[in-house]
Amino acid sequence: MAAPALLLLALLLPAGACPGLPRRPCVSCCRPAWPPGPYARASDGDPWWGLPRVRPTIDIEILKGEKGEAGVRGRSGRSGKEGPPGSRGLQGRKGQKGQLGPPGAPCQRAYAAFSVGRREGLHSSDAFQALPFDTELVNLDGAFDLAAGRFLCAVPGVYFLSLNVHTWNYKETYLHVMRNRRPEAVLYAQPSERSLMQAQSLLLPLAAGDAVWVRMFQRDRDNAVYGEHGDLYITFSGHLVKPAAEP
Repeated sequence: MAAPALLLLALLLPAGACPGLPRRPCVSCCRPAWPPGPYARASDGDPWWGLPRVRPTIDIEILKGEKGEAGVRGRSGRSGKEGPPGSRGLQGRKGQKGQLGPPGAPCQRAYAAFSVGRREGLHSSDAFQALPFDTELVNLDGAFDLAAGRFLCAVPGVYFLSLNVHTWNYKETYLHVMRNRRPEAVLYAQPSERSLMQAQSLLLPLAAGDAVWVRMFQRDRDNAVYGEHGDLYITFSGHLVKPAAEP
């Protein structure tokens, strides 16, 4: 306890006030710092040898300066790998009704139809004879030729065709619905003492330029259809059901 007390007393008292101790020697820049280091060689005549050394400490917080400005932002790093998909979120609210759009183009439909008749009866005079007509009921765009008894297709598609005739007593009735030169359907009635109405109908695909007509076919018997000027017993009709190319 004596050595620390002496040191403290030496620090508090002015130089030369402590009896028996010499003044602190002056240290020049060419001499080693005082007091000597731990590995310095002891001097017999140095009265400070053997006293404890006191190392002052400095509080770094007192010397800490003010906070500097933020530095320049560095470059963005590379994008990481795509993570797994998350769970499905809740359904959102229903949006508002949109504005009414502009009106569309008008729908264009193709039409084709005919309905003709014959008031006068007819006996076949040849093995193959076209059945002409004398009454026009419906004839759109004039596609049916009454004198030739032919409908010329201008709008390709599927057509419904219907033929109605009145038979003649004791005479055979033998007719074909023709497409160009090919018979597509037959209307037949055997000779009978009673006359009656006979009908035939079919759906037939027609191409542009196809002709549809009715042919009388005479065999070894007399072939005829009955008619009167006051009534219409013989009719031939057809209309387009579905065009080949929808607009």
